[in-house]
Amino acid sequence: MSYPNRKKVVVIGAGFSGLSAATCMAERGYDVILLEKNEQAGGRARMFHADGFAFDMGPSWYWIPDVIERYFNRFGKSVNDYFQLKRLEPSYQVIYSKDNVLSVPSDYRELRTLFETIEKGSAARLDAFLTEAAYKYKTGMGEFVYKPSVHIGEYAKWKLAASLFRLDMFRSFSRHIRQYFNNPQILQLLEFPVLFLGAMPSKTPALYSLMNYADICLGTWYPMGGMYELVKAMVSLAEEKGVEIRLNTAVQKLEGGQGRVSGIKTASGNIQADIIIGSADYHHIENDLLDASYRNYSAAYWRKRTMAPSCLLYYIGIGKRLPRLQHHNLFFEEDFGRHASAIYQSPAWPENPLFYVCCPSKTDPSVAPAGMENLFMLIPVAAGLQDTEEIRENYYNRLIGKLEEFCGEPLREHIVYKKSYAASNFIADYNAYKGNAYGLANTLRQTAFFKPSIRSKRLKNLFFAGQLTVPGPGVPPAVISGQVVADYICQLK
Repeated sequence: MSYPNRKKVVVIGAGFSGLSAATCMAERGYDVILLEKNEQAGGRARMFHADGFAFDMGPSWYWIPDVIERYFNRFGKSVNDYFQLKRLEPSYQVIYSKDNVLSVPSDYRELRTLFETIEKGSAARLDAFLTEAAYKYKTGMGEFVYKPSVHIGEYAKWKLAASLFRLDMFRSFSRHIRQYFNNPQILQLLEFPVLFLGAMPSKTPALYSLMNYADICLGTWYPMGGMYELVKAMVSLAEEKGVEIRLNTAVQKLEGGQGRVSGIKTASGNIQADIIIGSADYHHIENDLLDASYRNYSAAYWRKRTMAPSCLLYYIGIGKRLPRLQHHNLFFEEDFGRHASAIYQSPAWPENPLFYVCCPSKTDPSVAPAGMENLFMLIPVAAGLQDTEEIRENYYNRLIGKLEEFCGEPLREHIVYKKSYAASNFIADYNAYKGNAYGLANTLRQTAFFKPSIRSKRLKNLFFAGQLTVPGPGVPPAVISGQVVADYICQLK
């Protein structure tokens, strides 16, 4: 329903940040329309069904549950009002070789014991490491990530400025964890979460040990029914607050005039709005929807940005059970440093990739037919690579071979469904810059006010949210991003 006497907001893109921004603006009394180019809300977190399988297309980790709960609490709701969250035990397993498998327990006492068996004295050092990580998490998530980062002055308070040093913004993650641990398996276990942040551990600020706190202390969770249950919950809440969601509605042009966006052109017609929030790909909005004179950033600026990885994904339905797999499986049989270098230092398809396999049917029987397994296989790769069917098939055969070796049984003849997804799909479906899957890398020079701004410098009613602006890539940051931009708009005079 449209209210003619209320200010109208149009949000572009119904991913996590768009849903969050739209709902927050509607709660504040704005008349909100949310435009989505695809047939389904959720952005990268869409779901599809095939041959009795339900495949989450993107995120498969549910970390930092307190951020999601805080979002629903903002509207007097709880996650429990919408879906059931289950903490996984074990959290995941790491496969170093067929016969060397590390199952990571959710119970911290058991984890301490495990660390001690791997490296003598490491249990006590894990306590110290996580004490620091807990401070970073509580300070970073409490005081920094909810800031709009429009101006450096937001960080000028002495308490926040002093925190920058204890938060280890100026020391590398790699150097930081080696002050505590020496064993290669432990180092890989602790370094893998930052692999998706957009830089080598040696280039990532030690601040991001907060990810280890989230992993170890807050746990790995799964929404029964799949990650898309979170999207459904956010859609339900948005509609409850009065947001009008228009699917299959791609924005074709943002018309500018007299310092404002004067009109939004879609295939279904033109829309006028008082405020526009672009939560689709930032680069796409600037370069494809705006005339050059209205852009915040030049093509040269974007070329110099460091992107978080893209992915080569496979959605596989297998007509039998696979006892050796857990819900989450990290295959670290190959050299971590060489794969990371192929993503960040010398972008190329990795010669010997590490990869991840999610098997949600271990936890949730609803995502696969009885007696079968639902597999989501992922190789992180550099953004900007060209993918071909030949490349996809080559890596598919290699991954299936690795799985057969680990599981100790044939798989190929039992595969009943197969679909691949890579950079060209991210571009086609999400207008993703360089086919990125996660967004802009969280390097020191691309953190906080060094990220692309949430507001247009030339069009005073245009704002931005999502993975290419603050606070950064990932599901919780995207949910936060929508809240940050909505709160910033609402406090403007």
